[in-house]
Amino acid sequence: MNFKEYVEAHRSQIFSQIDKYIGKKDPEQHYEIARDYSVRQGSYRRPGLLMLTGQMFGASENDLLLPSAAMQMSEDWILIHDDVEDDSELRRGKPALHKIYGSEIAINAGDAVHLAMWKVLIDVLNNGKTGFEKKFVGKFYDILEETVEGQYIETNFMFNVKVLSKASEELYYKIIKSKTCHYTVYGPMQLGAILAGRDEKTLDILKEIGYPAGIAFQITDDILDMTADEKIFGKKRYGDLYEGKLTLIVLHAYENATEDEKKEMDRIYMKTRKQKTPQEIAYLVGLIEKYKGIEYATSIAEKHGQMAKDAVEKYRNLFPAGEYTDILLSAMTEMYVRKK
Repeated sequence: MNFKEYVEAHRSQIFSQIDKYIGKKDPEQHYEIARDYSVRQGSYRRPGLLMLTGQMFGASENDLLLPSAAMQMSEDWILIHDDVEDDSELRRGKPALHKIYGSEIAINAGDAVHLAMWKVLIDVLNNGKTGFEKKFVGKFYDILEETVEGQYIETNFMFNVKVLSKASEELYYKIIKSKTCHYTVYGPMQLGAILAGRDEKTLDILKEIGYPAGIAFQITDDILDMTADEKIFGKKRYGDLYEGKLTLIVLHAYENATEDEKKEMDRIYMKTRKQKTPQEIAYLVGLIEKYKGIEYATSIAEKHGQMAKDAVEKYRNLFPAGEYTDILLSAMTEMYVRKK
């Protein structure tokens, strides 16, 4: 079994837990809107990693279902808010929630899912099945706190700094360390290990595995934004360019561009999403192609993906015997070898 198959084997169980907390109740339309992203269902990578590492270290499936639901719910409300902030067009193959109902209603729906997530975490604490729930909730809070900090750094660049001349690869990695590495990969893995009663040494090992995997994941996401089929990827192509996001792809092109090209890139990045024209986006794409930004980013993603897989192999003998280590290895590959 690979990681995708593992996730699909547990998807319906996790969703059924989510459905209990944001199911159909009054006011009916409010909860129907709040349920929208959860019903669409994402990749379930984060809850999948939580459950996988938890089971790998000996926690029971039943004890991991509710914590995994909380992990997925965190993604659902964060994405609702992110889409409003970025004015994104598509999410999971359909119009973003604020494009359907307006920003005010979408934000409120995100708040509803956020509240439901904390209710799940309260119930995890009260259930007390593993004895490690308090440490789990504390770690969960730390993950979300760092994610919000990373979101601030990125949003501040997009809406206040704007120009690429004031950016750097160092800033890019600072953003993805907070927004992606911790939240998407090693944080969920650590949460699963915590519920299985593992010590800090194990959590450090999972960070060593998950940190480079998170870098590979985010860079691949940036590449897919430029290259993927919208129907498969579920988001509008060139969304990062329209939104003015910082990516390794753009930074590489900017670093190698002429002074005149840099000035034009900065001029375009100063504009809002709605102000940018298709011709201006085409100009940015042309420079990225000229200076092989996608090829550069791909090489970096592959390098970090291999680092993650090497780390799994390095610590294989410390992990319990069984199929879970092989599934974890396939998960690290799936972080950067994917179509969506």
